[in-house]
Amino acid sequence: MADIDNKDQAEMDPADMEDVEEVEEEETGEDENSKARQLTVQMMQNPQILAALQERLDGLNGSPSGYMESLPKVVKRRVNALKNLQVKCAHIEAKFYEEVHELERKYAALYQPLFDKRSDIVKAAYEPTDEECEWKADEEEELTDEMKEKAKLEEEKKDEEKEDPKGIPEFWLTVFKNVDLLSDMLQEHDEPILKHLQDIKVKFSDPGQPMSFTLEFHFEPNDFFTNTVLTKTYKMRSEPDESDPFSFDGPEIMCCTGCTIEWTKGKNVTLKTIKKKQKHKGRGTVRTVTKTVPNDSFFNFFTPPEVPENGELDEDSEAVLAADFEIGHFIRERIVPRAVLYFTGEAIEDDDDDYDEEGEEADDEEGEEEADEENDPDYDPKKDAAPPAECKQQ
Repeated sequence: MADIDNKDQAEMDPADMEDVEEVEEEETGEDENSKARQLTVQMMQNPQILAALQERLDGLNGSPSGYMESLPKVVKRRVNALKNLQVKCAHIEAKFYEEVHELERKYAALYQPLFDKRSDIVKAAYEPTDEECEWKADEEEELTDEMKEKAKLEEEKKDEEKEDPKGIPEFWLTVFKNVDLLSDMLQEHDEPILKHLQDIKVKFSDPGQPMSFTLEFHFEPNDFFTNTVLTKTYKMRSEPDESDPFSFDGPEIMCCTGCTIEWTKGKNVTLKTIKKKQKHKGRGTVRTVTKTVPNDSFFNFFTPPEVPENGELDEDSEAVLAADFEIGHFIRERIVPRAVLYFTGEAIEDDDDDYDEEGEEADDEEGEEEADEENDPDYDPKKDAAPPAECKQQ
């Protein structure tokens, strides 16, 4: 700590040093403990000292102390006994998660009638009563009687101008468009199809079967494919890896399987037709060749890469599967249980709140980096100039 103090006090702004000295002069009559506490507080308010201290602490993260190697053989034997106990703990934890899965299955059955009613309202199979539609707004959202009457008249006028829609149009499409993780997958040609999506359900594996869950996408009859349900099944494992038992951190998705989409002729949005011109090497004649190639689409979600028996995948396939697992888990854990809140955008605001603090920290760090560059006597702004036009991304 002494090294940090000496180094960083030398780099401190003279004004900061004066502040520290003033504290020392003012508190000459106080006891040493009080002086030390207040001096520490003063120093900890200096960003340079804090940065140096954090750098030193970061260097300690994950660094073995070397104490283990210095232990006598008899003590190392006992540590091995502790590690064997830890492996047994991992197996008990795996059983815990298996029971959690059973509990999820039990409560999924309790939720399902509510989700079924939600689906009936969305697709206009059930019209909720006035009592079911009554929603008490928050106090801050409550309007005066005059404003309420005005809003009511405006709504009635709009209703008169257009025909009464059935259910909640484009419910799931709106959910998808409101969630960045899903909207990134959407293409313009996907939207007309997803307007026909009526429900998404989660089905858990039966008792005694290997742990898994299936996402069911229910569609009304449409012109794009003949399937009424598209499925995606995720198989999970909740047991420690024998070769690395300490890495166990709960159930993990091992693989996933999609389904075959029975596309109507000419409606398959996962493929596109392109025309390429080819020149004959000898005769010099040119011909046009038509090729069918993969096309970006949300519906590629139902044809994930296959995991070979040896479990080895190339980098691209691993990245696709990692993203796929994240999406499947998010749909199961967040989208299906809270769909209406993603439709209204309220859940989006809650999710954003979780990241505000990190965002501010990132901004602060960026600002500090810029300030450090400006204060660096060796800093050359020409080096940070925009790259030549040919280097810019297109």
